[in-house]
Amino acid sequence: MLPPAALSPLVEASASTLQTLLPQPATPRVGFILGSGLGMLVERLEAPLTLPYAHIPNFPLSSVEGHAGKLVFGHLRGIPVVAMQGRTHAYEGVAPWRTAFAARVLCRLGIEALVLTNAAGGMGPQMQPGDFMAIVDHLNFSGANPLTGPNDESLGPRFLDLTHLYCPHLLQRMRQAAKASCIPLHEGVYAMMAGPSYETPAEIRMLRLLGAQAVGMSTVYEALAAHHMGTPVAALSCITNLAAGLGPMLSHSEVSQVSALSSSRFCALLENFVQSFA
Repeated sequence: MLPPAALSPLVEASASTLQTLLPQPATPRVGFILGSGLGMLVERLEAPLTLPYAHIPNFPLSSVEGHAGKLVFGHLRGIPVVAMQGRTHAYEGVAPWRTAFAARVLCRLGIEALVLTNAAGGMGPQMQPGDFMAIVDHLNFSGANPLTGPNDESLGPRFLDLTHLYCPHLLQRMRQAAKASCIPLHEGVYAMMAGPSYETPAEIRMLRLLGAQAVGMSTVYEALAAHHMGTPVAALSCITNLAAGLGPMLSHSEVSQVSALSSSRFCALLENFVQSFA
């Protein structure tokens, strides 16, 4: 399913609804999309205001365990932020432009940076479950792109340069935040696969040969949509398991368990990242 020729009115309707609920002048400066089992960051927010996705016009709904489906406004280290607890995925039967729609709404709210997080399988040297990797680039093996179809020029250009899709300045802030948190931080290329089945060992061998260090089923569409709208993007993977053929059998429960065990370090890293906006 292709996007409507005029996508911006749908984005504006969602953003306008949210803006009427925000205490002025607390326009969020940083937006977060929190992946599988990583929604605990919202527990650190001061004066949180929570909205179920179902209460937001045009917002896509998530059906995956570990994705609460709530949008939360608040302050993190004194900085106004907005965080999504969970996302939709193309493997749920959602069109790529719809999976990226929520990211567009956050961008329309006026955020200065969008931070995408995910649970991912690790393929890099010395990577272990519980590690973190800053994404510096990606390989899109999903077979789709959220920008396919009519281009709404009011949102962004038809042909999009991806040279600095993952903002180098935000990457440097993430490095500094990791250092301040005493948390080792890998850096690497994230490969997006269509899912919902995990990858085969042969696919993992292929991805490693092509230069990927982590693999997952999300993030890329949201990054493309935000970049399309001119919003700087940072992305962080929590390595919840070793990819197929490199470790034990894979399960979603393992992903959620490792995410939960990594929660305190995950929150500390992102809190220090947000503090750089003070």
